[in-house]
Amino acid sequence: MTIKTNVMAGLALAAGIATQSAAQDSWTMTTTWPTSLELIEMDKHFVELANKLTGDDLTIEFFEGGALVPAGEVFGAVESGTIQAGADWPGYWAGRNSAFSPLATTASLFNAVDYVNWIEQWGGADLYNEIYGKFGMVYLPYGVTNNESGFRTNEKIVTLDDLKGKRLRLSGLEQGRLLEKLGGSQVSMAGGEIYQSLERGVIDGAEFSTPNVDFSGGFQQVTKYWATPGWHQSASIFGVMINKASWDALSPETQDDLKVAAQANLIWSLSFTEKRATEAYQQFIDAGIEITRYDDATLAKVQEMANVVIEETACENPDSAKVYLSQLEYLADYAKWRDASAPFNLGRTPNGPDIEKIRACAN
Repeated sequence: MTIKTNVMAGLALAAGIATQSAAQDSWTMTTTWPTSLELIEMDKHFVELANKLTGDDLTIEFFEGGALVPAGEVFGAVESGTIQAGADWPGYWAGRNSAFSPLATTASLFNAVDYVNWIEQWGGADLYNEIYGKFGMVYLPYGVTNNESGFRTNEKIVTLDDLKGKRLRLSGLEQGRLLEKLGGSQVSMAGGEIYQSLERGVIDGAEFSTPNVDFSGGFQQVTKYWATPGWHQSASIFGVMINKASWDALSPETQDDLKVAAQANLIWSLSFTEKRATEAYQQFIDAGIEITRYDDATLAKVQEMANVVIEETACENPDSAKVYLSQLEYLADYAKWRDASAPFNLGRTPNGPDIEKIRACAN
């Protein structure tokens, strides 16, 4: 082989390595949300921040839900490395591990600030990575919403008895079990299927998300009543699943940039969704929707029943019990200052599940 040939071969090899390196610095990311649902705005905002912070070190190309894989297959696509990242709501994967449920939402327990506090300062972030890590992924929580709207129906719901016999679209493991205890039936379906199911009378009602997201779904066109508050999901967390091998291939600096982007997005999402929810509340009124509210005695009864469901569900899986135990320890710890600073505090200290029962199941 001549010197010229050696040089050409070296250049070709270098070009190949450079191309491979460039490919490693370009990620494909999708989400579980279609463009028609406003939840996707949290994903878009995170990608925008991440691309600005990482500069030339990483480029994330984002695709709306369904463009690459169906929503229910995003988890598997990230786990297998088919794509590097996928945005989600953790509760969708509770069938794989029930611990994903409290990582996504709680029934009458956490509010949005509780999730932010717990994730950022009380060890919650480590538990996301522990549970997602069982599936070869890293997780960055980057979106939070406060309690969901509640049920949207064509028959008025004022008391818990009004839920009996109703077929209601509802997400969440514990949420479905709680509804069954109240005499209703859980129907699971993707957000994009709710409108037609309500329109055709396949279901008697539905919950989905915060008022702004529900309005973007057009639910005001196919329902007459809205029962508040959304006790079934007192807050929700969203974030990005990242393939562990793809994460490990990044420099520590780029990893830190992504963490900063996620933290910034987490706080932005709270104020963004609360502002949009406020605007959408008025839009539902203007659309002629009649809004009802459960009385305090009803909500206290829901709390008691939710506590039982949480205790039962947590004790079926040590991973779930571990997550709930951490959340309850946070609530007990934070209560010292939160209760002392009332009424200027950040939310309530709920009369939640028996922490010792769950502690016993976590060991």
